[in-house]
Amino acid sequence: MAAKINGGINIAMKVPPHQYQETIAFYRDVVGLKSFTAKAPAIGFELGPNRLWIDEAPMLSQAEVWLELFTDDFPAAADHLAKAGVVRCDAIEALGEGFRGGWITNPANIIHLVREPDAW
Repeated sequence: MAAKINGGINIAMKVPPHQYQETIAFYRDVVGLKSFTAKAPAIGFELGPNRLWIDEAPMLSQAEVWLELFTDDFPAAADHLAKAGVVRCDAIEALGEGFRGGWITNPANIIHLVREPDAW
């Protein structure tokens, strides 16, 4: 493989509006995780060495978990993934012009953001 792919630090939980506030309260008040708002209006929680982001997702009827993967060379990683038959799904959420990364799904339809560490 030409590009190395590693696990990232971000986990996104996309939550429909009717479950959003209860989900935030669960991690903040019941579990007791420390929250942060570095990318408001998104709310994140410290999850060990990872960051759990709770994103309100009006287009969903049930929650989904999205994972992050890092690569030093997104074009090479994208080529490798395409040759392996991995499905790209960049239309799922806009990443912005010039963003060095993209969205894929695994065989179980779990969304992954594959990006260079400084993609933003």
